[in-house]
Amino acid sequence: MLFNSLAFLIFLPIVFSCYWFLLQKQLRYQNILILGASYVFYGWWDWRFLSLIIFSTIVDYSVAKAMHKATSDSKRKYFLYISLAINLGLLGFFKYFNFFIESWVDLSQSIGLRANISTLSIILPVGISFYTFQTLSYTIDVYRRKIEPETDIIKFSAFVAFFPQLVAGPIERASNLLPQFSLKRTFSYEKAVSGVQLILWGLFKKVVIADSCATYVNIIFENSENYNSSTLILGAIFFAFQIYGDFSGYSDIAIGVARLFGFDLMTNFKKPYFSRDIAEFWRRWHISLSTWFRDYVYIPLGGSKGSLGIKIRNVFIIFLVSGFWHGANLTFIFWGLLNALFFIPLLLLNKNRSNTNTVAENHVFPSLYELYQVVSTFIIVTFAWIFFRAENLKAAFTYLQHIFEWTTDKITYGWNLEILILLILFIVIEWVTRTKETLQLQNPYFRWIYYIGITQLILFYGAKNNVVDFIYFQF
Repeated sequence: MLFNSLAFLIFLPIVFSCYWFLLQKQLRYQNILILGASYVFYGWWDWRFLSLIIFSTIVDYSVAKAMHKATSDSKRKYFLYISLAINLGLLGFFKYFNFFIESWVDLSQSIGLRANISTLSIILPVGISFYTFQTLSYTIDVYRRKIEPETDIIKFSAFVAFFPQLVAGPIERASNLLPQFSLKRTFSYEKAVSGVQLILWGLFKKVVIADSCATYVNIIFENSENYNSSTLILGAIFFAFQIYGDFSGYSDIAIGVARLFGFDLMTNFKKPYFSRDIAEFWRRWHISLSTWFRDYVYIPLGGSKGSLGIKIRNVFIIFLVSGFWHGANLTFIFWGLLNALFFIPLLLLNKNRSNTNTVAENHVFPSLYELYQVVSTFIIVTFAWIFFRAENLKAAFTYLQHIFEWTTDKITYGWNLEILILLILFIVIEWVTRTKETLQLQNPYFRWIYYIGITQLILFYGAKNNVVDFIYFQF
């Protein structure tokens, strides 16, 4: 079920009403309702894959309990390996099986061997990368004795399948989200208002910004050989805003919906396009994933400790794994490699923690140097996004080749004044709220004009662009 669909517009008020008006003082039944609603939400896409998420839930629930009861470290490690093998095995089969088969066939043919191996028609379950990492963090934290295993199967199942963030994050830690299913929840008007504000802003990002940009991005990237350099540059910029509006919009809606039910989810984006270097960008972009890799991959490998060679190795590993997490395509791996290459100079110069505050803090405008830093960081991030968006590496390099040709005899496309005005409006609001979640207007008249204006834009562009899937559903 999509957040920007009519089905969800009907689904959410029904669940909300039952949750607060029928079950307000009955915690267990509230949790059961959340679990049932989450399964309906996920099964709306394809009910067959409910069995997969239920299986993963049972495995990790049982493994954690067995791990806790184990009398030796070797047994605890054995149960952890079961969780890792099953979860990563399912993720690998559904997401990477055909990739490895095709890679093996290509390699065999390149050295003159014949490989008659067929791929399978595998449907990628929506959100499998997200809920797999969420359950893995639970079993790993139980193994590390950071948290106690959950004994209530309803609470644990609701934690795994919690519908606001189930299919595209944020990837929640059990230490943050799971205890909230044990706390008595009372309706908070202030929390509900902040939730609705986030939902509105998230829908604006998705429906007005991302989906409007998507129309031009799809045409430009799929026909890059027909357009001149300026059009291709614009296409890359549009994609940068499309993926940000799409993904951060989903996160905002997820956090906002969770608040309507009395839950607090972690912040997943902190205005990343105002970053002054690539290290700051990755502290502000998809925070739940970057911190997951930091805690469960980077630090266990040694992190930033040890020799310079080990530090560089760990940076490359973390970015390559991050790229591979996004999908079974060499474009994602190359995208990860590029980000590693952008990051390494900061590491070598010991400047990867230079910008930990907010740009232009306590100032209305940035300094010229800060503006240069923000623009240059946006340029290299957008350059890398070309590989993320391209169908394959050949298409990505062809796109770049046409950018640097600087021909004037090809078609100019995409210079749409309407979209440019929307993007300027978006950037201004993002800048004003760079230290806040949403725009806070004290004057009630201005506040309601803002709410009504945002709503009208969402309705108008929602009807214009139709319902478009979220980009990160494919991951």
